Amino acid sequence: MKFSRILLSLSLISIMLSCGGNRVAEAESESTGEKLSYIHRRGNFSADSAYAHIERQVSFGPRVPGSEGHKACREYIIETLRKYAADTIIVQDAEVEAFNGTVLPITNILAGFNPEVKRRVLLVAHWDTRPWADLENSRELRDQPIPGANDGGSGVGVLLEIARNFQLRDPEVGVDLLFVDAEDYGNTEGFADNTDTWCLGTQYWVKHMPYPKDAPKPVYGILLDMVGGKNARFHKEMFSNQNAPNLTNRIWAEAARLGYDNIFISSPGGAVTDDHIFLSRAGIPTTDIIETLNETTGTFPPTWHTHSDNLENIDKKSLEAVGRTVLNVIYKEEADS
Repeated sequence: MKFSRILLSLSLISIMLSCGGNRVAEAESESTGEKLSYIHRRGNFSADSAYAHIERQVSFGPRVPGSEGHKACREYIIETLRKYAADTIIVQDAEVEAFNGTVLPITNILAGFNPEVKRRVLLVAHWDTRPWADLENSRELRDQPIPGANDGGSGVGVLLEIARNFQLRDPEVGVDLLFVDAEDYGNTEGFADNTDTWCLGTQYWVKHMPYPKDAPKPVYGILLDMVGGKNARFHKEMFSNQNAPNLTNRIWAEAARLGYDNIFISSPGGAVTDDHIFLSRAGIPTTDIIETLNETTGTFPPTWHTHSDNLENIDKKSLEAVGRTVLNVIYKEEADS
């Protein structure tokens, strides 16, 4: 892809974190009926809280780069991370050129927890929304931007709720939450490989990672995209299996242990052009938690790139399964492992 008039500003905000405890609970696997014991940390993941963050994002309107909704959401994410006491917040502003020649003002936001810990992991979601509703039947509706409750809002909602948990109890490992921009401005037309027209914010970020030169990269990444769909089922996305097989298996095993094996399906899914591709290419093996084998469509959720991608089609059960699984994976990490 081409970049135009690249601008960069980095701002850093440091705030202290507080600690908490944990407790033991039990769950029952819906598919096997097996009793499963697991650790809930103090400040457990709340699907209601994640949903509230999605609701707030949708209230801004579509978050297409350069729009008023985009500007409002940018400030909301930053202020929420401040409220949840991230140790560092780096705001990376830039301009990139889309496939159609449009110059997009973008912002990548990186929130760090435990910045002194060298072993780090990366949690990622895109916060922009699609500028067109490609799959609507009406030409008039196709030209309008989508609400993006699931595609754009759900991953952000889960990450912000995870940040709230980190405020209550530090993970042992260093964690960076990355909110990337301009993921959804890609080209769907023609028969050429349009991979590089997508994920423009991530492509910029991997070329301008705001880490010290001598600092190691995160050991892996977990990408959350469209994680709030009704009755969502998450299969193992193909590129995740190829580029981060051990991590992918660990996530799905943790989901099963928590009783979510009816939501995290331990079988291969489809191949998706998403932010994880560019992160893996940059040396951060990344797993994409995304719905790729919806039982109705055979691919993405039926609301994908339509105006039905709204709050009515967000499922708190999907948010809970993803949020608790990812949170438990992170809390099991050790700083020196």
